[in-house]
Amino acid sequence: MTDSLRIAVSPGERRVALLRDGRLHLAAIERPARPDGVGDLHRGRVTAIARPMSGAFLLLGDGSTGFLPDSEAPDRRAVQDGAILPVRVTRAAQGGKGPRVTARLAEPERAAAAGGGVALVRRGPDAALRFAAAARAAMVVVDDAAEAARLRASLGADRVRLDRAGAFDDALEAEFEALAGPEVPLPGGGRLLVQPVAALTAIDVDAGSGAGQGDAGATLRLNEAAVAEAARQIRLRNLAGAILLDVAGLTAKRREALAAPLAAALAADPLRPELLGLTRLGLFEIRRSRVHPPLHEVIGAPPSPLTHGLAALRRAAREAAAMPGRPLALRAAPVVLAAVEALDGALEAFRAGAGRALSLRPDPALPPGRESIEDAA
Repeated sequence: MTDSLRIAVSPGERRVALLRDGRLHLAAIERPARPDGVGDLHRGRVTAIARPMSGAFLLLGDGSTGFLPDSEAPDRRAVQDGAILPVRVTRAAQGGKGPRVTARLAEPERAAAAGGGVALVRRGPDAALRFAAAARAAMVVVDDAAEAARLRASLGADRVRLDRAGAFDDALEAEFEALAGPEVPLPGGGRLLVQPVAALTAIDVDAGSGAGQGDAGATLRLNEAAVAEAARQIRLRNLAGAILLDVAGLTAKRREALAAPLAAALAADPLRPELLGLTRLGLFEIRRSRVHPPLHEVIGAPPSPLTHGLAALRRAAREAAAMPGRPLALRAAPVVLAAVEALDGALEAFRAGAGRALSLRPDPALPPGRESIEDAA
């Protein structure tokens, strides 16, 4: 088993890919100016005791309100209104709810968080550091000098290689682009349709031409490929909570035969999803823990104006690198430009890399996703 960690940095965004034997195994897209907070160490102040919820709310050092369950407070007597407690974020905020925190800290964490007053003591590890810890033998390839220096300080100089030509090849770029969409093609025909909604994620197997007419063996082979790919997509997209998988064209009894291969495929996931069984409607029911936000929450489903804007900045940065000194402009919908301007550091990062600012040209006639890079002269 050979692992490789590839990190592509562009203005306002960091994309991280862990390849295992040449195939994408873990993926993350981060906006460094808006970290999800998981792993952050805080001194928080108790602002409310919520006995019906068996926990307490705390004001954290970044201004957010975290929830501390009673089960995560080793000394419940210390959880009093106004008390300052050292805590670590264990789950990112979700749907208007604040982050989940724990007061069960290792001694070095407790020592680091000693003191008075609400404060963010230190940030938790980002995806690059988490993936590097999970694959300790992986060589790290990064396309940005500042990012390479940051990672060398944590991982060692001999493990991190700077490749200014690009950390992602065309195939990896295409895989990341596909993760933003609902359709996943299956070998031999057919596809998966991945549809996140508020309460759950539904994954449907569409046989298409992948199952022969009346050929039960072809249908079974298609579904065997589908459950393996479904487990992979759950991992790559970081889907969380309740997940329902509907396979194609099998009786309930024949669906049961897919439980073992599905469970085996899910076992490759570091979060160890639970396969709860088949529902009465014949759907596989899966539960996966939520820690970091799912990919569709980061990029939007469909992709948000910010996602479109950062993709355009990435293209502009490549054009600027290919033709140094050429003044460039980004023509886009006003909502896309506003999203890019609101992301701290994105336009400044472009200027630092290109040596000049990017002109912004709002065009109300352009829908999000139709951005263009043009000469600014």
